[in-house]
Amino acid sequence: MGLGYDGKLYILAFDHRGSFQKKMFGIEGDPTPDQTATIADAKHLIYEGMEQAVKRGAEASATGVLVDEQFGSDIPEQAHEHGQKLAMPVEKSGQNEFDFQYGAQFGEHIERFDPAFSKVLVRYNPEDPDVEMNRRQLGRLKELADWLHEHDRKFLFELLVPATDDQLAKVDGDSDRYDAESRPELMRRAIEEIQNFGIEVDVWKIEGVDERSDAVMLAEQARSGEGREGVTCVLLGRGASTEKVEQWLHASSTVDGFIGFAIGRSIWWDALKGFLASDTDRETAASQIADNYLHFVEVYEHQQVA
Repeated sequence: MGLGYDGKLYILAFDHRGSFQKKMFGIEGDPTPDQTATIADAKHLIYEGMEQAVKRGAEASATGVLVDEQFGSDIPEQAHEHGQKLAMPVEKSGQNEFDFQYGAQFGEHIERFDPAFSKVLVRYNPEDPDVEMNRRQLGRLKELADWLHEHDRKFLFELLVPATDDQLAKVDGDSDRYDAESRPELMRRAIEEIQNFGIEVDVWKIEGVDERSDAVMLAEQARSGEGREGVTCVLLGRGASTEKVEQWLHASSTVDGFIGFAIGRSIWWDALKGFLASDTDRETAASQIADNYLHFVEVYEHQQVA
């Protein structure tokens, strides 16, 4: 199996675990069985939004869901049955340093659910003062990447580059300035360092950039080096406003090497909050999720034909 992925990919992401149970439900620590069932039902509502989107014309072969094992219930099986691309996380939730959710048994869990993509979320800043942490992360990520490709499986890598204290100080503590002025090149350097360590990625799931030139730079880095011609990128949403996500989609959608998005909270957060507060019924909430998902697909594809 060659490196990379060929085809459009519009992923509805709802693999959030620790942050989801805490921020959406106010549950600290390990949830009880009843709490787990409540959280799993909320995740199923998000999936019902995807089902509505497909019924309303979303291209089934391009749709994907990113959902976790802990709260995903029967969603992985349903995604398989409906021909959607299933992606599942490998990382332990809520950690600043990447580690495996299921330790040395990570391969057994991947084979049990048979996702099209195994996903990691990694916080990696090439100027992080904790050099040893970065090296530990790289070692674990190479173990995963090698295992995946030895087993003809695809690797979806979500890269976050949080600012260090020094980097934030250089932009007077302004996170928007950091995002615009510093983060794009730091992302490129992070991808390069990860590649130079021998970690091969099929699809990079990356934070949005405001300028098309930065999206071009990142796509070119993702494909740099022998055998990486088919490597692609998708945009993540980071829980941003609709307007901000639209801006990021505009910057990336016409760039060779970008094939879509993997957006989560920006699509389903408000609709799910409304349902849990009994402000909307289940069908309406699912319809709102479908609306938001289809909107971002339309924004992305409109730019490509404009």
